[in-house]
Amino acid sequence: MYTISGHHHVSMLTKNAQMNHQFYQNVLGLRRVKKTVNQDNPTMYHLFYGDLTGSAGTELSFFEMPIVGRTIRGTNAITQIGLLVPSFDSLLFWKKRFELLDVKHGEITTYAGRDALHFEDPEGLQLILLNNNGEKVPENWSGWEGSIIERSNRILGIGTIEITVRYLARLAKTLTDMFGYAEVTRSDKEAIYQSVAGQSFGEIVVKQKEGPSEKPGRGSIHHLAIRVKDEEELRYWDEIVKERGFQSTGIVDRFYFQSLYFRESNGILFEIATDGPGFTADSTVDELGKTLDLPPFLEEQRAEIEAKLTPLD
Repeated sequence: MYTISGHHHVSMLTKNAQMNHQFYQNVLGLRRVKKTVNQDNPTMYHLFYGDLTGSAGTELSFFEMPIVGRTIRGTNAITQIGLLVPSFDSLLFWKKRFELLDVKHGEITTYAGRDALHFEDPEGLQLILLNNNGEKVPENWSGWEGSIIERSNRILGIGTIEITVRYLARLAKTLTDMFGYAEVTRSDKEAIYQSVAGQSFGEIVVKQKEGPSEKPGRGSIHHLAIRVKDEEELRYWDEIVKERGFQSTGIVDRFYFQSLYFRESNGILFEIATDGPGFTADSTVDELGKTLDLPPFLEEQRAEIEAKLTPLD
């Protein structure tokens, strides 16, 4: 039986790719590892940020939609992204940095049993820095030494993800019965699940909330991708998803990884994605994120695609 080895990436919506790049690379110190386009709509940028090579589990991705409106918060949505930092002292560093750079943030508190610092990006995306407290991280994660943030405070990768739904039990059943997540805690309206025992890089907090569904906009989260090793594992999960009565897209070749998509019973969009081939499939490590990279099937349209995109740098 295959297992889910943690988060792969999280994808969001942004109204302004230039502002987005400024914040995630120049404020948070992440590396822009891929500048490409939405493969389903190549008129819009698709930007990826992460560690040295954008390793699975470190990737934050953004679709640029210049005409997108504001997010109207509600239920049945992925509502918060945790990012791991090395220590409690790192949280103190980030609090001071956010104060200096006028980043909206709260006080240091706790979340899912960890020291935490809540903050927002310029478009209201809700994020949390979480104290990893020296615990292990996936072996494939590799720090980017070009970051403006020193190693002792640098963001390591993705931690706890929060999902808010009307029907907690339905999502709980998908996570535990289908994917093998362990239920760590459970109350009437909140539960924590882990794909890797004791580790937040595969942890999901599920909150139950009544009311209207969230209306997505700038700063909203489009989907969560969870991580599998290779195409063989992905084919296994494709069959499992279908057997459980969900509608799968089937396997889609994204060139940098292969994946499939489905919505669980509350409407949350999940992607299951492979570790490889990775972002170095068409770039050297040194050149990652510097030029517009297109998958081979879009290369013939390069001139047309570039003409419709606003230069970022």
